[in-house]
Amino acid sequence: MTSEQHLAPLRMPDRLFAELAAGGGSAAAVAFLERAERARRLLLLRTLLGHLDALPTPLTPVPEAWRLLKEAAEKSPEPVERLLLAPATGGWISHMLRRVHGTASGPPLWAEAGHLSALALSAALHAGTETALDVALTDGRLHLPGLGMVRLPEARGGLEVGRATTAGGELTVTGPGRATGPVRVTCRPLIQRQDTGTWLPLRTLTHPRPDGAAPVTVVLDDLDPYRDLDDHLPPARLDEDEAREWQRLFGEAVRILARPGPPGPGRVDPGTIRAIVPFGRTALSPPALPFVQVSASSGDSFGGMLIVRPASAPALAETLVHELQHSKLAALLHLFPLLEDDRAERYYAPWRTDPRHLTGLLHGAYAFTGVAGFWRDRLAGPEGAETAERAAYFFALRRLQSRLAVRTLLASGRLTRPGRALVSGLARTLDGWLREPVPSAALARARTAAALHRTEWRLRNVDPAAAQPDGPLFRPDRTPWPDVRTQAFATRPAAPRTADEHLAAGDAAAALAGYADRLARDPAEPHALAGWIVARAALEPGRTTRRMLARPERLQPLPSG
Repeated sequence: MTSEQHLAPLRMPDRLFAELAAGGGSAAAVAFLERAERARRLLLLRTLLGHLDALPTPLTPVPEAWRLLKEAAEKSPEPVERLLLAPATGGWISHMLRRVHGTASGPPLWAEAGHLSALALSAALHAGTETALDVALTDGRLHLPGLGMVRLPEARGGLEVGRATTAGGELTVTGPGRATGPVRVTCRPLIQRQDTGTWLPLRTLTHPRPDGAAPVTVVLDDLDPYRDLDDHLPPARLDEDEAREWQRLFGEAVRILARPGPPGPGRVDPGTIRAIVPFGRTALSPPALPFVQVSASSGDSFGGMLIVRPASAPALAETLVHELQHSKLAALLHLFPLLEDDRAERYYAPWRTDPRHLTGLLHGAYAFTGVAGFWRDRLAGPEGAETAERAAYFFALRRLQSRLAVRTLLASGRLTRPGRALVSGLARTLDGWLREPVPSAALARARTAAALHRTEWRLRNVDPAAAQPDGPLFRPDRTPWPDVRTQAFATRPAAPRTADEHLAAGDAAAALAGYADRLARDPAEPHALAGWIVARAALEPGRTTRRMLARPERLQPLPSG
């Protein structure tokens, strides 16, 4: 692969766009997106190289590193292509473009540009070519993309210049030591699969395919400095127990996702995932929550995702679906102008506690349509009654929330022609699902949870005194708040005690009394006030309570019971 090669125009067939607009996408549709991301990656790389060609550096100059990388690509094209198209490489390219345009910060620019030399070293090892490059060492560490990390013992701390050579698959790295003289490490990264103290191989997650094809293999990236969504990160090596737990959960998650059937929202090929970045924990302790607390992905890193490991495989499987939906939509946004977004954060997103801009709302609608499809597939699965109950609740909740966001998008007046076609496709999928039966208890809890979230969101965010000619204006004192009800309402409490539990159990009268007690002590507490409004609406449906639910921030005076 070279940055100079001709890039043919890409024209997506209508049938593939229709598949993606419905929220799903066949293997052919996803493959088209991957080809488009490849073309974009090469164009960005070409632009970056133009900015870095004349960069003063104590390292091997960028043009020389690029020449060595191309030489390796000629001998071993497939592994070098994987290196350049890896999610972390996309993160590095985009981060560097932000650096040269002054919109990002990090280590000295010459050191970050030296990541190209690290890519060239990895490529040379795959190709078996001989190279010698001056490289950046950080605290005696040299990361090799797609392979792992070298650690020099007794190396000088901070940012230093080292020397790396390759020959016949062997790597030698030399750098300044803490005492007198240099320190050196020699290793064979392609065949050393265990931590040695001086060599840390890149971890992977694997799972066999039922049809006997090549197993699913996904990078578990705890080393690459560009594995984050933007900032340069130090390594955060998982201990062996945590790595084994990731493997166990991943294997179970892949089995959950392996249900046969036609492609559609919520059905993904785990082989589409390129890398998972474990975030926020490196050991088994403290125990993980049963659900995913944080996950994220970037349009610069197709197929990559950052995840805080949960304790359950269904939660991980759901998150894999969610983040792949974001990757698909990001690729579509690179191909089509889907909306005109002024980036003003004014819209209600039913899965967020803060106002969102229109692009964020579109991403959420697309991702949670996939999540709704994931839970729809679990409704009659072999996992048991408890999983089926949770599946019914989350399917009912996510289809309702996603349809609300889709309605907002269609009414915004800011969608382009392809954007309206995409969002209309989501609407057709969700409208069909809204007609599908769900057990009444799960449906009631889902509707209640959705109403509680919207009500509390407005109480915490919308200024009741503000004029609203163009939509709500927001409280200047608003702060993040914990959405504890979405997960708590997933199952019916067997022995309800709190007001929330009574409401989840369908006893609105007991819930109303509990919320009133809390409001007697603190009349403006948003969590209790939201519960009071929703419980009151359940007991006394009518025009007055509908107005309360529509504009809860206008409730004056505050209720006393």
